[in-house]
Amino acid sequence: MEIDGNSNDVLHIVLFPFFAFGHISPFVQLSNKLSIHGVKVSFFTASGNANRVKSMLNSAPTTSIVPLTLPQVEGLPPGAESTAELTPVTAELLKVALDQMQPQIKSLLSNLRPHFVLFDFAQDWLPKMADELGIKSVYYSVFVALSTAFLTCPARVPQPKNCPSLEDMKKPPPAFPHTSVTSVKTFEAQDFLYIFKSFHGGPTVYDRVLSGLKGCSAILAKTCSQMEGPYIEYVKSQFKKPVFLVGPVVPDPPTGELEERWGNWLNKFELGSVIYSSFGSETFLTDDQIKELALGLEETGLPFFLVLNFPANIDVSTELNRVLPKGFMERVKERGIIHSGWVQQQQILAHSSVGCYVCHAGFSSVIEALVNDCQVVMLPQKGDQFLNAKLVSGDMKAGVEVNRRDEDGYFGKQDIKEAVEMVMMEEPGKLFRENQKKWKEFLLNKDIQCKFIEDLVYEMKDMAKISTN
Repeated sequence: MEIDGNSNDVLHIVLFPFFAFGHISPFVQLSNKLSIHGVKVSFFTASGNANRVKSMLNSAPTTSIVPLTLPQVEGLPPGAESTAELTPVTAELLKVALDQMQPQIKSLLSNLRPHFVLFDFAQDWLPKMADELGIKSVYYSVFVALSTAFLTCPARVPQPKNCPSLEDMKKPPPAFPHTSVTSVKTFEAQDFLYIFKSFHGGPTVYDRVLSGLKGCSAILAKTCSQMEGPYIEYVKSQFKKPVFLVGPVVPDPPTGELEERWGNWLNKFELGSVIYSSFGSETFLTDDQIKELALGLEETGLPFFLVLNFPANIDVSTELNRVLPKGFMERVKERGIIHSGWVQQQQILAHSSVGCYVCHAGFSSVIEALVNDCQVVMLPQKGDQFLNAKLVSGDMKAGVEVNRRDEDGYFGKQDIKEAVEMVMMEEPGKLFRENQKKWKEFLLNKDIQCKFIEDLVYEMKDMAKISTN
């Protein structure tokens, strides 16, 4: 039976993120906000991710999960359906699988007939497919607008098929707005060159993104003009099409109590004195980075809670004994915890004893810190995180970035100590604390945040010619 998604005045949207939870999570957050406004959402995800996605989605009669079947691809382990289960090398094969799923996606879209399909960076073929089916396509960028403006706009590669040099990537593209972002370090530019590499004969990340942004009906950005006005205007001038803004998509307050053992430990310390440090579930620090970070936290003299993650099949205690300096755990046993694995991050950041968050500058993590009176110290590890850190430290002045060596990104324990002291000490940290309070008020203003979603729904209904009464 054909399901006609356009049969009434209910806005029907398909959400289709890439198979990585760093991408799936922002799509889930958006779905949860849209469902409050009565929008019908069909959420596309690999069948192996469906249960986890279901646990993240708010239960709403208008929201449903559409499980997708991943084709067999040589080298892709059976049952591996998100980057969380793969190494960076094998994760590239998920794009190969995705490209082979076009007939499956076309069949689902032609049956569902939504008004819009919101897609991610990897599905560069989707705008053309959607257009043929009479469906509008929206490229949902889960990255800050600075990332799109600096890395993936047409001005970045004026001559098609030319790969920029390392020196090119250290500078912004032509006509870039005058902001605090005037250049990046050599090691950051080196990391950015990844987007121009082709794997398994497929398009580069840059080509996928450009094709998606040029082909879509509209662009949706997970940001707002208060944070990124100049970059949003630059993206509009580069792509000459509607740019909708969903705002920073502030996460809902955490539910459930903090685990007793962590709550009891944090309760021992003074208000705002504990440093919490975590780098996301899919970021693994090098031996040197772990050692210098741990020693730097020790040298602050403050209590700390450090979360370190390691690849699957690694014995964590053996690894920590190997990497951490001799006698470290004994020296910090009264005021330091090193943990591996999942923790209730939002509840920890909300605890009154926690006053500083040392993190990888994932933008959702930064937002979580700002709404919880935590001062932010950023140690970005890859890609858009480098630009997030520049936005937060340079433009927003709401945190500091750890100082690192230009050529290779090396940092020492003193760099960690100095960055923490800059935000935690009374005088140097005054500006950051004032700005953090300002951004907290903005982010927790329910009227402002709700209006982003209301305006988005209104604009999409208008574009789909649905009554907005």
